[in-house]
Amino acid sequence: MHVSTIISFVVFVVIVTVLSWYITRKHQLKTASDVFLGSRSLNWIVIGGALFMTNISANQFIGENESVFMNNMSIMAWGVTSVLAMLFVSEFFMPIYLRIGAVTTPDFLAVRYDGATKKIVSVVFLVSYLVNLIPAVLYGGAVAFNGIFHLNEILHISYWSAIWLLACLIAITGYLYNVLGGLKVITMSDTVLGAGMIAGGLLLPYFGFKYLGHGDAAEGLRIVLGTDTGHLNAIGNRYDAVPFSTIFTGMLLVNVYYWGMEQFIVQQALGSVNLEQSQKGIALACLCKLLSPLMLNIPGLIAVHLYLHPQSTAEIFPRLAADALPPVYTGLIAAVVFGAALSTFNAGLSSAGTLFTMNLYKPYMLKKKGEIAEKKLLSTTWIFQVIVTLIGIGIAPFIMLFKGGFYNYIQMLSGFFSIPIFTIMIVGMATRYIPAVAAKVGLLFFFVANIFFQLILDTGLHYLHLLAILFVITALLMLAIGKIWPMAVPYTPATTPSVTLQPWKNRHWYSAVLIILMVLLFVLFSPMGLAK
Repeated sequence: MHVSTIISFVVFVVIVTVLSWYITRKHQLKTASDVFLGSRSLNWIVIGGALFMTNISANQFIGENESVFMNNMSIMAWGVTSVLAMLFVSEFFMPIYLRIGAVTTPDFLAVRYDGATKKIVSVVFLVSYLVNLIPAVLYGGAVAFNGIFHLNEILHISYWSAIWLLACLIAITGYLYNVLGGLKVITMSDTVLGAGMIAGGLLLPYFGFKYLGHGDAAEGLRIVLGTDTGHLNAIGNRYDAVPFSTIFTGMLLVNVYYWGMEQFIVQQALGSVNLEQSQKGIALACLCKLLSPLMLNIPGLIAVHLYLHPQSTAEIFPRLAADALPPVYTGLIAAVVFGAALSTFNAGLSSAGTLFTMNLYKPYMLKKKGEIAEKKLLSTTWIFQVIVTLIGIGIAPFIMLFKGGFYNYIQMLSGFFSIPIFTIMIVGMATRYIPAVAAKVGLLFFFVANIFFQLILDTGLHYLHLLAILFVITALLMLAIGKIWPMAVPYTPATTPSVTLQPWKNRHWYSAVLIILMVLLFVLFSPMGLAK
């Protein structure tokens, strides 16, 4: 390992840490709002950077480049089409959340249905974080970091031990961020890391093409564009990782859920000063998502022409970074990858603490004792986060045993939790008379049907199509229950918002530009463009 790589890695990590601390040094953690929402003081730049970095974890670096290497650019659809979902959330969901002063997304369920529904969904969120989000983030970060620094070779330990050790390092660092800084420090470090990621996104493809072209970047680009062009196609067929048709069915639902209902994502925007800052921040995150293929997909394309028989396809991205980049830049990329893993872990851990403390523990204590001190809430949160961290560390290394590909593991497992919650929330937002019992029946029906059709009876359908079908059936079931047993008093939205709800005046123009850029990306990576 080159000394300059280690130095540049340490320098960049120290810069991010010191900047984040300096900017937020006067922010004190005295109340739950200070910890969970940054005292509702976040502006659009911080929100945009936090949304982007929370979404872009080491999972994407590893999983998406692995998918491009194994299939083609169709995996790009997950990130690029999320622009549509984010704009939809910005326009319709954020006013709802900010109007009721939501701390967690299940808070809407308590207002719309009842407290029991809120608690059930909070438990579902927590289970999802424990078995999917937290372990996957730790595993992805560990794989990427080990691939760049080859820790197992340096320390003469097994690959399994190296992954476990690095997962511990990421987890402990993330826990300290949460305890010492809360959401505001996390989002501030995400903003700085986002700038580093964009810089890295430009550097890695350039040096990758140069490495492929034996010192000539233009020659490397010609090789990628002129050889095995099937990998350049983002219009996936039914046999590809992401069939193009799924963009309009299950993928759209999953993306709207992810950006508009997933607690660890939405929490970044709930801390905004007002609705305008929230909408501007989401637009900034959309622009970053359109740039993200530079690091999440292009390296996989380059690797196709470099590594014919890799030992592990999960190490495609870190191997290219280690081989192609000069030592100083390798340290920068390693710091960005480490920061990306840390960012998503921080957000997941913070959200798990928020959900447990505010939605489960606090109501229980208020019912039992009638009151609870803010200090007690914070100490309980930190204890619970220790438990979550330990469970994540314990599960993370076992993900390498999954045979379907790392990214497929993440998406398949998240589908079991996401769309049932999405269904009852979207029906609740769109109607006024559907009762709480319909939400509970809908959740149960979706869970059971999804397990049956995905794990027991093979329908031959892509799992995203299946999720869309079950969404429609569950929504119709809820509407039928509402027709038979409607609420005696219809749901009425709150009229006293917690923050100013004046929307961003220019949002529609920016939205139009973002959608046009999204479409052009698909045209570029299609048989009409580069994949001729």
